[in-house]
Amino acid sequence: MKKLLVLSLSTLMLLSSCVSKKEYAALEAKQKETQDLLNTATVKLNSCLADKAAASARAIALEEQVADLRKSNDNLTVLSAKGASNVEKTLESIKEKDMKITRLQDAITKKDSITLAVVTSLKREVGINDPDIEINVEKGVVFISISDKLLFQSGSYNVTSRAKEVLAKVAKVVNGKPDFECMVEGHTDNVPYASGVLLDNWDLSVKRSTSIIRVLQTLGVNPKQLIAAGRAEYVPLVSNDSAENRATNRRTRIVVLPKIDQFYDMVEKEMKNLSTGTN
Repeated sequence: MKKLLVLSLSTLMLLSSCVSKKEYAALEAKQKETQDLLNTATVKLNSCLADKAAASARAIALEEQVADLRKSNDNLTVLSAKGASNVEKTLESIKEKDMKITRLQDAITKKDSITLAVVTSLKREVGINDPDIEINVEKGVVFISISDKLLFQSGSYNVTSRAKEVLAKVAKVVNGKPDFECMVEGHTDNVPYASGVLLDNWDLSVKRSTSIIRVLQTLGVNPKQLIAAGRAEYVPLVSNDSAENRATNRRTRIVVLPKIDQFYDMVEKEMKNLSTGTN
C-alpha cells in the first residue's frame, strides 16, 4: 500500500510539472513549420527582388525616353497620352511592389535583429568565458546550454547556489523580452536512475527542468513565458562511453525563442499580400 501511494504521488508530480510528449512534439512541429515558412518567404523575397530589379531597369529606360522626348518640342507629340499613362502605371506598380517587399523584409529581419540582441545581452550578462556555459544561435533560435555540474549535485534535482547566480543573469535578459518564450530542457546521461521517488531518467530530466523554471519564476520571469521539457538520455551530444562524455551529456538547455504564433502570423500576412497583390 505504501509503495502504491509513493508511485501515485510520483505520477501526479510528473503529470503536473511537465509538458506532455504530445504537446512537446506539437511545439517542435510548430517551430519546424515556421522555419519552413521562413525559408519559403526568403525564396519568394529573392524572386520579388529580381522582379523589382528588372522592372526598375525598364522604368529607368522609360524615364530616359520621356526625358529625351521632352527635350525636343518636335518629338514631344510622339509621347501619346496612352504612352504617358503606361509609364505612370509602371512606376506606380514598382513603388507598390517595393513597399510589399520592404514589409516582408522587415518581417524577416525583425526576428533576426531581436534574436541578435538577445544573444548580445546574454553574452554580456552571463559571460562567454565559462566553459560550462555555451550560448549560440541555430535557425534563428537562441540556445543556452549549462553543464549539469554547474546546476545540480549528482543524481539530484535541487538547484545549487552557483546555478542561481547564473539563472539570475538569464532571467534579467528574458524579463526584458516579454514577447519571447523560454523552454527549459533537461538532459541526462544513459546511466539508469535508481534512487528516490523518481522512476527513471525521464522523471529526473523533467524534475530538473521544473526546478530551473521555479527559480526563474522567483526571479520575476512571467510563468506564461516558461515551458518545461525533459529529454532524458535520448538527445546526447556525444557517445555515453566514458565518464567525461556522460558529464557532457548531463546538461540543461534553455531555449529562448520568439513566440511562434506572432512571428508566423506576421510572415504569413505578408506572404498573402505578395500573392494577392494587395497592399
